[in-house]
Amino acid sequence: MPDRNEDSAISFGPFRLFPKSRLLEKEGSPLHVGGRALDILIFLAGRPGEVVDKRELVKRIWADVNVDEGSLRFHIAALRKALGDTGKSARYVVNVPGRGYCFVASFAQPAPPAAPPPAEIAAPHSLPAQLTKMVGREDVIEKISNGLSLYRFMTVVGPGGIGKTAVAVTVGHRRSQDFGGRVFFVDFGPLRDASHIATTIASALGLTISAEDPTPALLTFLKTGPALLIFDSCEHVLDNLAPLVERIVREAPQLRVLATSRESFRSEGERIFRLFPLDCPPEREGLAVAEVLAYPAAQLFVERIAQSSGPFQLSAEEAPLVANICRRLDGIALAIELAAGRVNAYGIAGTASLLDSRFSLQWRGRRTAVPRHQTLAAALDWSYDLLPAAESATLRRLSVFAGPFAPEAAAAVASGDGVTASETLEAIDSLVTKSLISPSGSRTLRYRLLDTTRTYAHGKLNELGETRQFARRHAEHFRDFFGRAEADNSTPLPEWLSIYGAELDNVRAALDWAFGPDGEATLGIALTAAAVTLWVRLSLFAECRERSRTALAALGDTAEENRIRMQLLSALGWSLMYGEGRAREARPILETTLELADRLDDKDFRLRALWGLCIDQFNNGQFGKARTLADRFANAAANSPDRTDVMLGDRLTAVALHYLGDQNEARLRIDRVNASLHVLAEKPKIFPLDLRISTQYFRARILWLQGLADQAQALTARNIEEGRANGHALTFCSVLGQAACPITYWAGDFDAAERHGTELLEHTDRHAIRLWGLWARAFNAAVIVKRGDVATGLPLLSEELNRAGDARFLPRFLPLLGELAACFLEADQVDRGLDVIEDVLTRCNNRQELWYLPELTRIKGELMLRSARYAGDAEAHFREAMGIAVQQGARFWELRCAISLARTMVGAGQSANALAVLDNVRGAFAEGSDFADMRIARDLIAQLRT
Repeated sequence: MPDRNEDSAISFGPFRLFPKSRLLEKEGSPLHVGGRALDILIFLAGRPGEVVDKRELVKRIWADVNVDEGSLRFHIAALRKALGDTGKSARYVVNVPGRGYCFVASFAQPAPPAAPPPAEIAAPHSLPAQLTKMVGREDVIEKISNGLSLYRFMTVVGPGGIGKTAVAVTVGHRRSQDFGGRVFFVDFGPLRDASHIATTIASALGLTISAEDPTPALLTFLKTGPALLIFDSCEHVLDNLAPLVERIVREAPQLRVLATSRESFRSEGERIFRLFPLDCPPEREGLAVAEVLAYPAAQLFVERIAQSSGPFQLSAEEAPLVANICRRLDGIALAIELAAGRVNAYGIAGTASLLDSRFSLQWRGRRTAVPRHQTLAAALDWSYDLLPAAESATLRRLSVFAGPFAPEAAAAVASGDGVTASETLEAIDSLVTKSLISPSGSRTLRYRLLDTTRTYAHGKLNELGETRQFARRHAEHFRDFFGRAEADNSTPLPEWLSIYGAELDNVRAALDWAFGPDGEATLGIALTAAAVTLWVRLSLFAECRERSRTALAALGDTAEENRIRMQLLSALGWSLMYGEGRAREARPILETTLELADRLDDKDFRLRALWGLCIDQFNNGQFGKARTLADRFANAAANSPDRTDVMLGDRLTAVALHYLGDQNEARLRIDRVNASLHVLAEKPKIFPLDLRISTQYFRARILWLQGLADQAQALTARNIEEGRANGHALTFCSVLGQAACPITYWAGDFDAAERHGTELLEHTDRHAIRLWGLWARAFNAAVIVKRGDVATGLPLLSEELNRAGDARFLPRFLPLLGELAACFLEADQVDRGLDVIEDVLTRCNNRQELWYLPELTRIKGELMLRSARYAGDAEAHFREAMGIAVQQGARFWELRCAISLARTMVGAGQSANALAVLDNVRGAFAEGSDFADMRIARDLIAQLRT
């Protein structure tokens, strides 16, 4: 620890601050404070009682880097937290609104300065100059510095360029006075002959030793008093250096050794400190400048730009690019510094685009840096050239993986040609210890190459002409892997996604190679067909569509290829249907799929094609035809050995009946599916959504329309939690859009409706699910109107529905079109409302889209009631709407129609008849006393009775 007598302490409360030593103590023990926060405290404590302007504070702490006040507030908050400055008792740093910050601690006083250090203690002449500022490493430096008081031999381990040397040098300077200036830096990087290790150490200590074995003389010197030896870049001399270190540590009791290496010594008494990359900003949209600059990797990048190019201010537009650069460079300090040095020439966007090229490996850094630190390629050459043949071969071959990989995959792809599977796994273990491969941090064992290492290793693979061979093995492995995945229906979806979804980047890389100029299209076609299940379960329908088209374009015309053609056409049809909705080309593609399935007598794909054709009819509003196809599906499924196919047939029929307006029969079918869910042991092969969850949101809709509000709301609440936990993006869209949003809207709970609509929109943006995103925007506009802001919500609703284009004809948009007409009524634009309602009613009757017909007819009646020309016809429309609702078994619509009819009758002086109508309808409800329409009916009945 620093000598307290050589630093002037500032004492306040239980704290003592040593500015020169950059040390803060609480009750005599070191207290960790982040580097920036400590800078702020030292500066403010040096001017006690004075209000320091925020701009002055930012300029002092961040030097030439321009940051906004958000960064300052972030570190002030961290400082207050460390000091326990809650604002309720102890106060140390206060904000003076509009001015700045002030250090207000009581009894703050400097300790008397101590005498200067003795003249005989010389500065450590072999220790390189200390960097002016270390970014993001204050915690690490403090831990290692403190660790040297507890452990006599520590090794800082990490990949090349991560900053091991800079950390060790900074620790050496910080602990120099503790060792009386006897801190010696020994750089083994240039050493090629390990027999000269002892003489290299002696030279760094300033000793001239003529003996053949200099070790005894070294020990004599090291025993004379405390000393710290810093051994840098030891990885290539470990075999010879390790026994020497063990000996000198054992025989020189006042000695401490701090080493840096890309792998540990594995010596007695060694304490390993693994140096990790700098923390990088997360991959998230909308990151503000202050959020990006809160991460050390971004701080380093921006500071190095300022050093090389002059004052620099990070803009909001460039902040996401900087975050991406830092992530792409894996938080490796050397890589970030080299990239920052390119910004003056290429700009931030240009620098980001160059990261994909091997050219970035040749970017040069400081001229004064040792050769192995002047470029990334040099740093990696240093490590690569030290590897045994099996390890260098394994590293090269693993570069074909994109992202993390499992040990089994590595063994399958990288073994062979003189390297067995067991040798491959042994090589991986060794490469991990040498910091060239990293564990990925997932729950199951997986590894990854840092992007810079992967680019370097792939270059070596190209140089040796091995790329095609191992890219083919990579594609073959994942073709077989996903062939098994398609048949894996017993694994729960979240677990399935964690196993197979983790390989998405590898599938993409394999397909890009297979359909590239040096690839094998036949292998790409097979891999595409095998990967369809992955894309569907990840709701990546656009990617599935484009990949399927690429594979079909490469497929021949022979009958032998009809089976894989059928599989790819099915994938293309489904991706069009679920990704684009009313895609005109989906139907002929699915019809061809059905034709091929019949020709090949493939029962599985016959059901897939029928399912797709039925959904396509739903999307295009042909509900009568959809019902016919649902019956065909049910008949085809009746003889299936898979019981889930029968359940899917009932579900299709239930949905068709629901949209056709037969809620009672729809309820029978959906309840039959619900009663069988307990036997569902596998995920259906042909259904992209979760069958359990999707059954419940349609049940909830039907229950609501039948007037069973309590059951519907309770089921919806459970459905939301299950859908959220399930992890399937498209399923959760349907949970929110088919049940949660409309049911809370119909219930008049607009707080919940707004909450669900917002969540749906964020979910669709995150997963790029376009159709549900269009619907969510329009729904949220309708909620704005219902909350009373007609001036904002109505034009927004109209605009969003126009933006939806042909998607407006999907069934989910029908209620929003009805609400548009009702919103025109709210805005007193009756004629426009009538125009909209006539168009929508025509659509419903032409398409047999009858489930919403009672509500549309009621809305038309309300519009007519406000029109001088049509007011006399309003009551007839209310009665017609009630009759349709009764026929459909839709008591909720019936209640709404009864309220409209009763109000009209009251206006005509028929209060007794109005009361009878309301009493009759309300009395049929066995539950649901607290939703909006029920409250309206109850209040109206009370008024009529008085």
